Amino acid sequence: MTARALVVGAPSSGSGKTTVATGLMAALRRRGTVVAPFKVGPDYIDPGYHTLAAGRPGRNLDPVLVGPDRVLPLARHGAAGAGIAVVEGVMGLFDGRLADGEGSTAQVAGLLDAPVVLVVDVRGQSRSLAAVLHGFRSFDPAVRVAGVVLNRVGSPRHEDVLRAAADEVGLPVLGALPRRDALAVPSRHLGLVTAAEHGSAALAAVDAMAELVAAHVDLDAVVALAAPLPSGPVWDPAREVAGEDGRLAGRDRQTRRAAPENSPEGGRPVVGVFGGAAFTFGYAEHVELLAAAGAEVVVVDPVRDGRLPDGTAALVVPGGFPEEHAAALSANAPLRAAVRQLAAAGAPVHAECAGLLYLCAALDGSPMCGVLPADAAMTPRLTLGYRDAVALSASSLFAAGARVSGHEFHRCAVTPRAGTAPAWAWRGADPEGWVSGGVHASFLHTHPAGHPDAVAAFVRGASLARR
Repeated sequence: MTARALVVGAPSSGSGKTTVATGLMAALRRRGTVVAPFKVGPDYIDPGYHTLAAGRPGRNLDPVLVGPDRVLPLARHGAAGAGIAVVEGVMGLFDGRLADGEGSTAQVAGLLDAPVVLVVDVRGQSRSLAAVLHGFRSFDPAVRVAGVVLNRVGSPRHEDVLRAAADEVGLPVLGALPRRDALAVPSRHLGLVTAAEHGSAALAAVDAMAELVAAHVDLDAVVALAAPLPSGPVWDPAREVAGEDGRLAGRDRQTRRAAPENSPEGGRPVVGVFGGAAFTFGYAEHVELLAAAGAEVVVVDPVRDGRLPDGTAALVVPGGFPEEHAAALSANAPLRAAVRQLAAAGAPVHAECAGLLYLCAALDGSPMCGVLPADAAMTPRLTLGYRDAVALSASSLFAAGARVSGHEFHRCAVTPRAGTAPAWAWRGADPEGWVSGGVHASFLHTHPAGHPDAVAAFVRGASLARR
């Protein structure tokens, strides 16, 4: 059965997309519907709440990081066995990387051929809502704005006026949420506190969103608007790491040429993937690709686990908020020593952003692993955006000269910025990151589904390191 899909968009950030999308996921799940949750763009935080709401892994759909041709196959993969896919958008409906809207919610809605439910913060407006809806509905006829959810409605009278305004442009009102402050989720310098850190309070927030949406949104009308995902290929991690589909994997041929020819033999190499509250910024497809490439994936919580899994041959240390857990990470000296010893032995270590900080000598004065001769510190400056990067040094993942689309998202600095063999360069910035032995450490986040051959090369390196 092909899942049906709809996209939750908005005129701008802060309109209430997360509340409506997460509430829809949880409310539909409560009714017995199997929901596949998605988020447009490179966001790592919303998918954590989506996972709680839907009971399935929250996944990202990002045309910039994986290429437009992979978006629908990834959606079909993530929606397998589900009745409906709910896709939360990013920023305003037509806001993307550049003026052409690359990576926008509208682009993803088009790639999925899915209708858009527009969430509008209606504070301070009445009939003007008609002009807003008319503009968003007519701006790009290829984008099907099919209904509206009114958010932060002031009173029953206010709602009546807004419904009349929507009627003027022929757009159905699917729900009207009253103004309410109880749904506030704790935030910090990079956005919401992650669901993994927020614990029981995150569950309570999701429950509150579900109850709000169930009480004030016509769920049957929303489901009726959803459209079947178009037919086509389903993303398959085994095929991706094997490079069998030239169209999907062709962009990684440069990586393939430099990858070792060896394949894992004599058992699956153990790849530790850091998780827990400190390292939550990862993609579900990464673990699936590692396993498909032949790895035995074991999750490591560096706050709680005092040692690496037996037989660890490689490590993935993803992004997250290590600065919020620096004391606990530093106190786990046995694990820090084990990581340092593994890296010194030449094992592949893939560290992104928070992972880079963890490998440094210190983070804001707290001792870290000391794998890299660098110090990390939090700063008041937010670094955010997509990057078109080129690999300056051959590593356990990429060949020198390989080109990737990545994303930066941090408020920290590492001194020095790069090692003697830098990882990346991009326009307008000095070389960045570290390649040393099997270590590849950088602030740049990449989506593994965009570069499956890099994952395959990493696992082959793990197999060699184990032997």
